[in-house]
Amino acid sequence: MLDHVFISVSDLGRSIAFYTAALAPLGIVDRVDYDGADGPPGHPDLKGFGCGGRIFFWLREGVVEGRAAHIGFVADGRAEVNAAYDAAMAAGATDNGSPAARLHYDPRYYAANVLDPDGYSLEFVYKDWQHRS
Repeated sequence: MLDHVFISVSDLGRSIAFYTAALAPLGIVDRVDYDGADGPPGHPDLKGFGCGGRIFFWLREGVVEGRAAHIGFVADGRAEVNAAYDAAMAAGATDNGSPAARLHYDPRYYAANVLDPDGYSLEFVYKDWQHRS
């Protein structure tokens, strides 16, 4: 299991606004700003996103390698996938696969794909077999 992911973005303000809007439908609404001066020498300033007291997705200003990452965010149902896709598109994403079943993976795999403002590939995904009690 992953604890956290950092990605470099070209414009922190733009990316904070984008991810604030795009991740809210998934319940990812907690935010933390980390001052790099509080860390070891050379540590970057970070802008974090999370939920339930866990901050796991971090932005830092830097060189963008948009095609270098694909990030899948867990949705808690098809409606959340649709809402996250709509929010991301309204916030400036580029469509990279509208909400639908991804039959090439599994008929129960429902997802939507967008590219963020820096070209990072994002997926909002619901896999019903991973949500059963």
